[in-house]
Amino acid sequence: MTSSKSISRNALSAVSASSVVSSLLTVQTPGRGFVDLTAEVAEFVQEANAVEGQLTLFIRHTSASLTIQENADPTVLRDLTAALDRLAPEDFGWSHDTEGPDDMPAHVKTMLSATSLQVPVMKGKLMLGVWQAIYLIEHRRRPHAREVVIQFVGKTRTD
Repeated sequence: MTSSKSISRNALSAVSASSVVSSLLTVQTPGRGFVDLTAEVAEFVQEANAVEGQLTLFIRHTSASLTIQENADPTVLRDLTAALDRLAPEDFGWSHDTEGPDDMPAHVKTMLSATSLQVPVMKGKLMLGVWQAIYLIEHRRRPHAREVVIQFVGKTRTD
């Protein structure tokens, strides 16, 4: 059991969610791998004049996904790619192969990861941890144009 002395919480903050700000981000991927979206998402938060609320990202595809992962050591991303490849290998003998041998594994990898993310915004900043970044994961071998809906709901400086 955890001692109450080892847990603390700051004062509550309450705002009216009076603004909804949205944008469509188009990302040209280089092919399989991780694309860091953190700086672009932080720029959206600034342009939206976001103060406090919830940021949602949603990818409009079934063979690419989103994740929040470590941003410090690039071997983490390589190991995650290898793990996904082991979980959904191209040579598994998939029935669905109309778009190539990497298509069905890409669908499985998307199912195992996420198509949407939520990140709190407080005092105008994304509340990501020190070592966290927002990534689009391209599961297909060839480059694609991927669309990510970014939406902030909450209080803005213009409210």
